[in-house]
Amino acid sequence: MAPIPDPVPTTKPRLSDVEIVAQLYQPEKKLLVDSPTISNEVIVDWDGPDDPANPLNWSSARKTFIITVISAVTFNISLVPTIFAPGVPLLLSEFHSESSSLASFVVSAYVVPFAISPLVVAPLSELYGRNVVMNTANFAFLVFTIVCAVSNGIALFLVFRIFQGLAGCVPLVLGGGMIGDLVPPEKRGRALSGWQLGPLLGPVIGPVAGGYIAQNLGWRWLFWLISGVLTLLYLMIPETYRPILLARKAARLQKEDGIRPIKMLFKSPIVLILSLQLAVIYGYLYLLFTTFIFVFEGQYHFQAGAAGLSYLGLGVGFLIALVGNGLTSDYIAKKRAGGGEIKPESRLAPLLLGVLLIPAGLIWYGWTAEYQIHWIVPIIGTLFIGVGINLVWIPIQSYLIDAFTIYAASALAANTVVRSIFGVVLPLAGQPLYDKLGLGWGNTLLAFIALATAPLTWLIMKYGERIRLHPRFQIDF
Repeated sequence: MAPIPDPVPTTKPRLSDVEIVAQLYQPEKKLLVDSPTISNEVIVDWDGPDDPANPLNWSSARKTFIITVISAVTFNISLVPTIFAPGVPLLLSEFHSESSSLASFVVSAYVVPFAISPLVVAPLSELYGRNVVMNTANFAFLVFTIVCAVSNGIALFLVFRIFQGLAGCVPLVLGGGMIGDLVPPEKRGRALSGWQLGPLLGPVIGPVAGGYIAQNLGWRWLFWLISGVLTLLYLMIPETYRPILLARKAARLQKEDGIRPIKMLFKSPIVLILSLQLAVIYGYLYLLFTTFIFVFEGQYHFQAGAAGLSYLGLGVGFLIALVGNGLTSDYIAKKRAGGGEIKPESRLAPLLLGVLLIPAGLIWYGWTAEYQIHWIVPIIGTLFIGVGINLVWIPIQSYLIDAFTIYAASALAANTVVRSIFGVVLPLAGQPLYDKLGLGWGNTLLAFIALATAPLTWLIMKYGERIRLHPRFQIDF
């Protein structure tokens, strides 16, 4: 007697939360949710391709306003790491300390939480939405900044300096994801370049202004002048995250297991490789930020105010690369796509130039400062470093956003964690490195290490798509 087959279920099984989230992350598919109160499935999707509720369909003016505010908030919090650099000697003097390690750490302490906070921030934004996380962080940032301004000891200052970074990293983690929410891939390069003005120019403009503020008003004013207006302005920004908007429409709460950035970092070779490459460059950036004041005061006898001007070379380099990348990124990506779909790898071409300019600029800067050639010459060297850093930074950020789209915040968070560890550790080695090897050989060593990352660029450009799409490296979220 043949076995009796199992009965065919009369209703489809309820989708798990993971399956619901997975379907939300595929724009070409509709979300089918089995409602407990309705016998039929509920289709949750936009009301057609032109649905005005879809962030991609919002007006250009609205998108421009949102991106401008995000960029302004990012610029504001990006001033903080370095605007205080010229005030470090004044703080150490007030609190009777002569430690060179402490001098570097009070600047880089701000990025200590960047190694941890993104692991929480990105999943929270993908669970509850971008806005609630951003608004909470902006308010906390303002409070912690005020406490730094009124600190009466180094211990209290350092604690709230770290808390300040805990809140300040949020716009850096979520900003790129929000732009990905608003702008389609074929137009995303220019939008990302505009947003990057904040995190790249902020750390350069900070010490230029900070030098004169510290010299004339004292180090505490470097914190009092951080704007709180943007905290209020950001309250006007609507939610942009597509799954949250659709989940609200479906009246369902997304739930996640595990920490997605950690999964991406250890299970995706693409994320790990690009994170390590950018981490080296980011560490160098903060090493320069924390040593410029001492180099130009020691080698060229700059006063505190004038020493802040030594950051302008990096700033000009950032600006040149930002403008150039903004004008050409989308064109190059479309050309490399050959009229077909724009692939994430199409964004990586500027990396080839960036990985060469950074070591060249380091060698130029190091040896000209070592021999005290006119101060403008080493600053020109830092201009090439600035161009190179930007040509590495923006393509990697763009690649992660294009490659992981809805998971962009988590991909950027994983990237932020790795680079922030380097951003804290390398500056602590900067002054001892220069003391032992000198500015010439010290920067040459850094240049050789940077040059050793160049093969990673070739690897990703040639095999990136194959690695990214290989079944072995698909992550189960």
